[in-house]
Amino acid sequence: MPATSPILFLIHIAGAAALLIWAVRLVRTGVERGWSVPLRRLLRKGGENRWVAALSGTGTAIVLQSSTAVAILTSNFVAAGTLAGTAGLALLLGADLGSAIVAQILLTRADWLIPVLLVAGVVLFLRARTRDYRMAGRVLIGLALIFVSLSMLREATEPLRDSPGLASAMRYLGGDPVTAFLIGAVFAWAVHSSVAAVLLFVTLSASGMLPVTAGIALVLGANLGGAVIAYVLTLGSDISARRVIFANLVLRGGGAALALLALTAFSMPLEYLGSTPARQVINLHLAFNFALALLALPLTTQMLRMATALVSAPAETPNLTRISALDPAALSNPNRALACASREILQMGEGVEAMLRSVIGLYQTWDEPTAKAILAKEDEIDKMHIGTKLYLAKLQRSSDDDETGHKALELAEMAVNLESAGNSIAHNMLGLAKRLDDGHTAFSETGGNEIRDFHDRVLANVQAALNVLMTLDPDAARALVEEKENVRNIEQGLQRSHLDRLKQGLVESIETSNIHQETLRALKQVNTAFSMIAYPILSETGDLLASRLSGAKKA
Repeated sequence: MPATSPILFLIHIAGAAALLIWAVRLVRTGVERGWSVPLRRLLRKGGENRWVAALSGTGTAIVLQSSTAVAILTSNFVAAGTLAGTAGLALLLGADLGSAIVAQILLTRADWLIPVLLVAGVVLFLRARTRDYRMAGRVLIGLALIFVSLSMLREATEPLRDSPGLASAMRYLGGDPVTAFLIGAVFAWAVHSSVAAVLLFVTLSASGMLPVTAGIALVLGANLGGAVIAYVLTLGSDISARRVIFANLVLRGGGAALALLALTAFSMPLEYLGSTPARQVINLHLAFNFALALLALPLTTQMLRMATALVSAPAETPNLTRISALDPAALSNPNRALACASREILQMGEGVEAMLRSVIGLYQTWDEPTAKAILAKEDEIDKMHIGTKLYLAKLQRSSDDDETGHKALELAEMAVNLESAGNSIAHNMLGLAKRLDDGHTAFSETGGNEIRDFHDRVLANVQAALNVLMTLDPDAARALVEEKENVRNIEQGLQRSHLDRLKQGLVESIETSNIHQETLRALKQVNTAFSMIAYPILSETGDLLASRLSGAKKA
């Protein structure tokens, strides 16, 4: 590449940065799709002790290559009442350290690994029959592409080390750490990945383009940007979850700003962090997050009190009645009417998801306002279900097109399934939780863990089903149907495990036997209802027939 061509330089840098961002996302989504349930279980069980919680957050962030993903999962657990706020904050502090460790690992020069990872990843992804192995292949491909993108960055910047104009711009950033800090924060937020941002900044420092002071300011800014990502993504969450995320934002973002101020004001020597500029920048990133976790973990209770004072519950506002997506004026346009019905069904699914997330906490501690909110939501979903069926019936009467009629029937069936899932939660699970409270009984430790783990799996599938409804992605639809069979097998195994405990005469298992078994069945019904969303998509691609034939052979 000619050193005098700024356009080609920008094209190469943009391409390498885009590949890096995509590759990091590829690894994260592969892990989420393949092992989301075990990771969720690790996070929830790690909440019993703040130091164990921090280690759980660190490990999960390393696997997911994203502290933001850990923050979203943690906010869901806190909102559902299955994780204490102090444990949630400890998880986030550990996740921040985990993302710094990931950057250290990925910056290791291992060019020989690229072809090995690509070959192994492609073979697994194309040849494997199970989703776990396919997702393992996806992760290996993503790791290979991360190394490729970093090599591209190094090659793109090599000819420009001696560029006077570029050297002047980089020197300016080195002399203005505040601007560099803000650029780093904005870039990390824009790409929604502090890991990708840090990898880019450290690679530019290694090439000699960035002075050490600029690289450090950019990386510290990326820490602020990473905390802002989680804060923005959880603005609509429950107030308890938002307080945990806000506390982490204050600690990580405020800590990064204070670290920059200290380094600038006291001109601290950086040689002890490493012998090269890149090593100094990446080691400071790791040292900052390690020190932050070490200093802040004993203060999680105090930080949550501060967050509670600063992030108050929203004041009562006039009730804004939900406006239905079922527009009568759209009935004259079949495609638009079908889109309106799809939007209404998506809102039904989101309502059922909120019910499912909230109901599990009632099995541990009964809360009357939460129970009433679940029942109110179920009434709303019933009305949406009736309205959707009537709307689609009118569409069928007004349209003679067979395809429109077929799609209307598919949407009506989805509405029926989602309404059924809502009933299972509101009338079955809610009643079972109330029976536990009225009888002053509780599941055995093993039984309670089984219920919560199974609930986590079903909740993850519900969220995946809603994504399928929005994206109509055939690959995601196949994974959803595969998971339906997996859930059925797990439910049967849990039922057998429960019966084994009954044979051993465990008092807790005997007292709560029916509640335990009926809860498992209700969760399986919810999972089945949402899995049906995938069937129309697979019917169009021809996969549905193949999956049914395969199922018939197994039977």
